[in-house]
Amino acid sequence: MKIRLFKPHLGTEELNAVKEVFDNSWIGLGPKVSEFENNWKKYVNCKEAIALNSATAALHLALAVFKFPEGKKVLVPSMTFSATASAVLYNRLEPVFIDSDPETLGMCMDDLEKKYDANCVAVMPVHYTGHPVPMDRLVPWARQKNLKIIEDCAHTTGSFYKDKRLGLWGDIGCYSFEEKKLMTTGDGGMICSNDIDLLKDVRAMRWVGIDKDNWKSANEYTNANHDALHWFYELRTLGYKYNMNDLAATIGIVQLKKLDKMNSIRSELISQYMNGLKNNKFVELLVPFTPKEYAYQMFGIRVNNKNETIIKLKNKGIATGCHYTPLSVQPLFLKWGRNCPYIEKEIDRCITLPLHLGLSKNDVEYIVEELNLIKN
Repeated sequence: MKIRLFKPHLGTEELNAVKEVFDNSWIGLGPKVSEFENNWKKYVNCKEAIALNSATAALHLALAVFKFPEGKKVLVPSMTFSATASAVLYNRLEPVFIDSDPETLGMCMDDLEKKYDANCVAVMPVHYTGHPVPMDRLVPWARQKNLKIIEDCAHTTGSFYKDKRLGLWGDIGCYSFEEKKLMTTGDGGMICSNDIDLLKDVRAMRWVGIDKDNWKSANEYTNANHDALHWFYELRTLGYKYNMNDLAATIGIVQLKKLDKMNSIRSELISQYMNGLKNNKFVELLVPFTPKEYAYQMFGIRVNNKNETIIKLKNKGIATGCHYTPLSVQPLFLKWGRNCPYIEKEIDRCITLPLHLGLSKNDVEYIVEELNLIKN
């Protein structure tokens, strides 16, 4: 038996949608991207949404739109993927790493207060595993200090916190559609906001500085009644090659229709894990999972003998992971690191377990049984 850690959930509906794009011979930035963006706006209930080729690109552009002076500081969690803090460096800003809350492993509010200073311009909360940062506390704290708020929602797509969509609590929300996420476009991301003016340059920034839908004007290239300037464009902002393409977008359109159902199945699997492990005194849950309320991209545990547990599970064909090595101990970030003592130590107890829609109830039962045999 080999049980994967993550696996995308794709089928004939996605395959047929991709074939349709092939048949239409427009596979780049085209009508399917616009359709996906419109569907996303309706689903999330936001005023603007722009599809990109990754959440990393979304985080980069989310900071870029504010045009912060070089060298200013951005508050980011240590316990996150490198993209969150890399986006800070892309914008010639400095990361300030925040330690984890011992219970949720999200941003510690006390450490935020401690490390804030007048050079800080933004805060980037990450809803780690899908468990929400207490945005009802963070938002007023940040507003009082005139900080911009960029929500990293890579682990949570479709969740509400206190009746408000995660991703809409701050100024900008960034989502991931990478293959391991709650829904996928293969690779991809979305940047959204209720402030349309804030994202007014992002369509140009995602496509080398050109804000022009070529697919809309393609017919004009051979339209005898059109003037000779159908090709014309102007560059008014620095751009990147960050656009989503129609192949990815058409997968996203199908996946978005299934998202709530897929999240529901994940919640059932997490509940089964929790029920099976509830009497195991050697295992703690990674975060206070609340699967009836929130959508989680990952499930995990904390144990005292991490390496031994990983090896024993590996020998039983069960894949595991560790998300993540805290950024404050990564060589790239040491200049700003070694300052989050709780998570830098606690990570030695954290293990990610399989969670995906290819996981059967029998698979979860098997994993739980093997964990319950391990005495740490």
